[in-house]
Amino acid sequence: MPDRDLVEPPLVDLVSAQAVAECTHDDPFAVLGPHDAAATGPVIRVFLPGARKVEARSRARGEIICDLHETGVAGFFVGRPEVLEPYRLNIEWRDGAAQETEDPYSFGLLLGDLDLHLFAEGSHWRLAESIGAAEVEFEGIRGVRFGVWAPNARRVAVVGDFNSWDGKRHPMRLRREVGVWEIFLPRVSAGARYKFEITDQSGRVLPLKADPLARETELPPATASVVPHRWAMSWNDRAWMEARSRLQAADRPISIYEVHAGSWRRPEGNPGGTLSWDQLILDLIPYVRENNFTHVEFMPIMEHPFTGSWGYQPLSQFAPSARFGPPEGFARFVDACHQAGIGVILDWVPAHFPNDPHGLARFDGTALYEHADPREGFHPDWNTYVYNLGRREVQEFLIASALYWLETFHVDGLRVDAVASMLYRDYSRRAGEWIPNRHGGRENLESIAFLRRLNSVIAERCPSAITIAEESTAWPGVTAPSEEEGLGFSFKWNMGWMHDTLSYLSRDPVHRSFHHREWTFGLVYAFSEKYILPLSHDEVVYGKGSLFGRAPGNNWDRLANLRAYLTFMWTHPGKKLLFMGGELGMPAEWNHDGVLDWSLLESDGHAGLKRLVSDLNNLYRTERALFEQDASSEGFEWIVGDDVQNSVFCYLRKSADGAGLVVIINMTPVGRDRYRIGFPREGRYREVFNSDAAIYGGANRGNLGGTLAGPVPSHGRHASAELYLPPLSALIFKPEGD
Repeated sequence: MPDRDLVEPPLVDLVSAQAVAECTHDDPFAVLGPHDAAATGPVIRVFLPGARKVEARSRARGEIICDLHETGVAGFFVGRPEVLEPYRLNIEWRDGAAQETEDPYSFGLLLGDLDLHLFAEGSHWRLAESIGAAEVEFEGIRGVRFGVWAPNARRVAVVGDFNSWDGKRHPMRLRREVGVWEIFLPRVSAGARYKFEITDQSGRVLPLKADPLARETELPPATASVVPHRWAMSWNDRAWMEARSRLQAADRPISIYEVHAGSWRRPEGNPGGTLSWDQLILDLIPYVRENNFTHVEFMPIMEHPFTGSWGYQPLSQFAPSARFGPPEGFARFVDACHQAGIGVILDWVPAHFPNDPHGLARFDGTALYEHADPREGFHPDWNTYVYNLGRREVQEFLIASALYWLETFHVDGLRVDAVASMLYRDYSRRAGEWIPNRHGGRENLESIAFLRRLNSVIAERCPSAITIAEESTAWPGVTAPSEEEGLGFSFKWNMGWMHDTLSYLSRDPVHRSFHHREWTFGLVYAFSEKYILPLSHDEVVYGKGSLFGRAPGNNWDRLANLRAYLTFMWTHPGKKLLFMGGELGMPAEWNHDGVLDWSLLESDGHAGLKRLVSDLNNLYRTERALFEQDASSEGFEWIVGDDVQNSVFCYLRKSADGAGLVVIINMTPVGRDRYRIGFPREGRYREVFNSDAAIYGGANRGNLGGTLAGPVPSHGRHASAELYLPPLSALIFKPEGD
């Protein structure tokens, strides 16, 4: 029988001990650990279900300072040292195992006053390093600091490999000022898997929750968070970072290769595997350089449980997916990109999150990260929850995530997904399914404020980084500065241009004259924002067909259509984005479980298309007329925009000093002989690009490398030339001597 002196008050309150054992006590630190009161004197209390024997030893001297005896509550042990001093516990478990560790309940508060202040005001930008999980040395002992925001929980415990996933073992301390629960577990180290066991206010134990601030996770479909490993990156990208502001400006060439890291290429002999970041350094970076892209953009690499979401339903906004290796592998990839002169952009999703039970949904038993009312908090299109951006803690969480990628990994930009769904309260909702704003309107004022704040904070802390909005409506001022009531993005995807021109491309050439405006309308608003022209992954899935598959005609016609279309894109005002496989002329839609069909390069036509993209990128990067005035109407001038019958288009692209290129496109399969075009001035013009060249898989028809513009007025100009326009082709001319 246990010693009665040890089980009677005031040494231990059996009601409190029972509450600890039954997981109903809301302040375990008030009961467990070392205590010294006038009534009781020094006492040590521990709760170790499954322990047979426990003793406390002096950390400094190694001597036993007291044996702890089990009370009338199973697993609850109490000991009375003569004096309290730092101690460790020697535990003998009932299965015969032995353990030596410090007592988690003997350590003081973890969050400091500055952490509390910043968190409370919603501006703690290094959130994952102060809450979440991290290896630290605390009060002279190595271990892991755990923290989680769950203000409406009755009880929170951390469970993991270190305590047999037993929620009784390590209940946490609540910092009531901010609703954060914390605990320091000595001798736990990096690599340990963990989750949080949360009890809501009704006493219901929720499904185990992954850490919202986890910086590492286990490999999906497993869902545990992982205590992050410490890593120190020796960056070699100083030259790139110092030049980045200039390289990513609106008057510089930006050509983006969009990549799904899992399906771009597979490991040899493993069709279901994925390349690691180190393998992508060896394969992807040379490929991007070979094709002269300035940037690579990844579909979301933040950890996501469902591969089929392509990353657009992430649950770990701070963790690079374990599919591609450890976080430091991603840092090495970014560093290698920068050394190769390539920028890195990440897709980032602050609009919504999935409803997986281990995730953010009803995190502490209440609508914590999401809106409580489904008319605001549930997205009907994607079966996801919508972030409650009216909460400062949620804004803080998301902005801290954005900064984490930009600052920790030197990422050069974020493409913010689904901005349109954030801006409108009635987005994809019928009457009665949405709640108006406080003025009775459909604008989401909280999201607008969040986006402005996000872009302002990024501009302040990472001034050379860019942000890109995927925004599909006519919302004004997406790329206008926040202080001018704009949203503050650096660039906006031009979704209207994409939809109109792809619609035109898909039409039989005999019908194109009836849809001429689909090709030209984008120039009506091309300078209202700073645009990126996106041929993204969304355009080659869900039955839309591949770019190659959309083009009409036989195989040769389709490739010719694509060559002309891509030349139009690369000479049109706006930065460029091409989804992987577009350069190959993939016949099939993209499949995230598959891989690009690299065997296409054995065909002259498909290999030629890839070379065309590479050469277009090279021309785009070297000819200032093609990028310098992208955001100004001074950089574009129609020469022929109204030849509806022949589906011929001609325009002038101009640099800031007036130097220009003449672009001529024939979108019919009929060659146009002796077609007269007005030129800016008389003189010799060199044909610097011809999409019908044999090296691109064309028929090698053209104008023998150039033309002479003579003093014959045409198209409102004093000079002109007669040209041969090959079928389904694009030509670019440059004045000799420029």
